[in-house]
Amino acid sequence: MVKKLSELLEMAKGKRKILSVAMANDPVVLKAVEEARKLEIVQPILVGPKDEIISDLRDLGYDVGNYEILDADADNAAVEAVKLVRDGKADFLMKGLIRTGDLMRVVLDKEMNLRTGRTLSMVSVFEIPGFDRLLIMTDAGMVILPTLEQKVDLIYNALQVAKVLGLENPKVALVSAVETVSEKIPSTVDAAIISKMNDRKQIRGCIVDGPFALDNVVSEEAAKHKGIESPVAGKADILIMPSLDAGNILYKALGFIMKAKSANTILGAKKPIVLTSRADTDETKLLSIALTALLSE
Repeated sequence: MVKKLSELLEMAKGKRKILSVAMANDPVVLKAVEEARKLEIVQPILVGPKDEIISDLRDLGYDVGNYEILDADADNAAVEAVKLVRDGKADFLMKGLIRTGDLMRVVLDKEMNLRTGRTLSMVSVFEIPGFDRLLIMTDAGMVILPTLEQKVDLIYNALQVAKVLGLENPKVALVSAVETVSEKIPSTVDAAIISKMNDRKQIRGCIVDGPFALDNVVSEEAAKHKGIESPVAGKADILIMPSLDAGNILYKALGFIMKAKSANTILGAKKPIVLTSRADTDETKLLSIALTALLSE
């Protein structure tokens, strides 16, 4: 079982997956891609304005000859990068200097044939100082207010990441503001229903429970204090957040306040996608490339 995110680099080393980077004229992205290339995690194809990409590579002191560069302007870069994945010329996609919405519109275009019918969601893995395990969380970047059906998809997407981390029968917590079911808080009702679906084997490969307030899924002491008896209480491996704003706030709090390391991926399409925030470090981007390379297997 993976204990530290740095282990992902060793696991992905030598995979030599073909990575298509949309609008690769971003120095922070290029730093991560270069490290991944040197570790032979990926063979990159950089898509975007060629002159700018070459200038960025030279400014960083990188050998331009190590890269295949596909010239495309800002209006066409996403299409050309996604086509490489669609046509089997690349194993997965990465967001560069492009808005998330602009890239995802191309990914979801029916002509690209990357849809699966499952909800696309962002799955994040955190290594938190002082915490005893890696923590998987979804969704901090894609689904604004997931429906009950979408939350089931979020669980299955997160289970793919759990498998890469070596987690068997992971514990999934449906997070809300409180741990009691109230029709005034729809996320608690969804949590109760999804938990029962898991009991009835409609959701397999994990243990699901909820609703939980956040303290009750990360602290056994807090759960005991509130009299909560559950195999998930205080021991959750996966957090399913009730909304994008809650997920994004937790993501930023863990990263900027707790100084947690993270790796992120987008799942639900036929091929996974590396999609990180512009504020994320090159280390986060590198770890995200490694995780997504493993998922592309």
